[in-house]
Parts: sequence; structure tokens; C-alpha cells
Amino acid sequence: QVQVVESGGGLVQAGGSLRLSCAASGSIFSIDRMGWYRQAPVKQRELVATIINGDSTNYADSVRGRFTILRDNAKNTVYLQMNSLKPEDTAVYYCNLNARVRRFSYPNDYWGQGTQVTVSS
Repeated sequence: QVQVVESGGGLVQAGGSLRLSCAASGSIFSIDRMGWYRQAPVKQRELVATIINGDSTNYADSVRGRFTILRDNAKNTVYLQMNSLKPEDTAVYYCNLNARVRRFSYPNDYWGQGTQVTVSS
């Protein structure tokens, strides 16, 4: 079993900052990719940022330059530092990881339960 737990959401004023954390635990052999997605009301879930093997990152155009994704491989943890937040960043943020539970198994996607981020204007 793989557990994915997010923390760090909350309410912040526009222009403020928040830092999300996501810790993965359980029967994990390796993690290929970690990332953050978000889903606003009546919208589809969208990619926010991903990080592969600790240093290859990808960001949505809407957050590039404001958000930073960081990964601590030793702790199987990924962070999302969110600066200059805007009301349109309001959403439930989900942590995702693509991981293998055994050396030669196919990687699977695992999701956290989500953490609410609300940015007031």
C-alpha cells in the first residue's frame, strides 16, 4: 500500500504565499515523478507542476514564475511553494506520484486526498 498525504492548504489574501507539502509512504521501491494538480469548482483537474528525479521540472503557464516545486528524495516528499497568489489559484490541490512498489513492476499513479487553497481578493 502507498499512502500520499498533503498538508499546508488554507486561506490567504491575494499576493500572499503558501507552501504545500506532500509525503509519500508505504511499500515504495522508487518514485519516478511527483507533482501537483488542482481542481477548481466546475472545472477539470489540471496540472500545476511536476518534478522528475529531483531536478527536471514542468509548470503550467499560469503558475510559472510564481510557484516552485521542490522534492526531497530521501523523505519521499514534494513541496509546492506558491507566491504572489491570485484568486484564480483557488482550488483543491492534489499531490500525485508515479511510483513502483517493486523493482521490476510497472509504475502506477497514486493520489492524495487533496488540500484546499483559497485566495481572497
